[in-house]
Order: sequence, then C-alpha cells, then structure tokens
Amino acid sequence: MTEELQKQKCKLVEKLGVLFENKEQLAPVAARILSYVVLTGKVGVTFEDLVSNLCASKSTISTHLSHLQDLKKIEYFTKPGDRKKYFVVNGDMIIQSIDENIATWESQKQLHLEIKDYKEKMNDTMGGDEELQFHLDFHDNYLVYLNEAISALAKLKDKIIELENKQ
Repeated sequence: MTEELQKQKCKLVEKLGVLFENKEQLAPVAARILSYVVLTGKVGVTFEDLVSNLCASKSTISTHLSHLQDLKKIEYFTKPGDRKKYFVVNGDMIIQSIDENIATWESQKQLHLEIKDYKEKMNDTMGGDEELQFHLDFHDNYLVYLNEAISALAKLKDKIIELENKQ
C-alpha cells in the first residue's frame, strides 16, 4: 500500500470511527477497530496490526475485539499453518443494520399514523375553523418519505442477499 493510501486510510478510520461511535454506540477504540477492519477488507487484519496501527494497548484492543465479536460485528478466520487470527466484518452486520433501520422506521411510521389519526379526529371536532385545525401536510409527507426509505432499504437488502448467494 502506498504512503498516500495509508494516510487516506487513517483519515477514513477516524471519520468512519466517529460515525460508528454515534450510530452503533461504540466506544471510540471499538469504533476505530471496526473501521479499520471495514477498510482492510477480505484479507483480514491481525491483532498485531490493530495494536500497531491504532496505537492502543494489547489489553484495550483485546477487550474491544471481544466486544465486537460478541456484538456479531466482526468475526475471524485462520490460515493453515498460521497461528494468527484474521479479523473481518461479519457479513451479516450490514443485514442486521438494515433490519434495525427498517424496524425503527416502521415504528415511526406507526406512531405518525396514530398522531395523524388523532389530529384528523380533533380537526373534525373543531368544525370549519381552519385557524384552530392541525395541518396534516407534514405527516403526509413524512409518511411518504418513510415508505420510500423502507422500500429502498428492503431492495438493498434483497440485492445484498442475492449477491451473497451467488458467491
């Protein structure tokens, strides 16, 4: 790997790490480990690589590797004649994340449907006084957005599964 690509990888580890900290609610070192593993790809990354490249202690790396494995974010493989473990992203991690997003959006959708129903009923009790009535445009538009987002993620999930089945 060229020095320029190594620098770019380091910057991306930090950026992706911040995203994982927030989205996956991971500790900073765990987020950096996951980022490094993602950016290393199928070749895998060793424990020693992580200690060296992330400038963290062996015990810290070990603790967070175990945690990421418990969360099913990463897994490892070994090579014949080599005692090292090579850590890679768990292939199911993306599917899990998609399923979590869809579940969250479905929950929001149901809540907005209930709120919209309530507001429609309240509007009916207010007669024709439009100044007092709830505006429902936001809910209508947000429900369209949620339906489209859910549909798009479901299609992405199907494509990922289709690609995995071909391999």
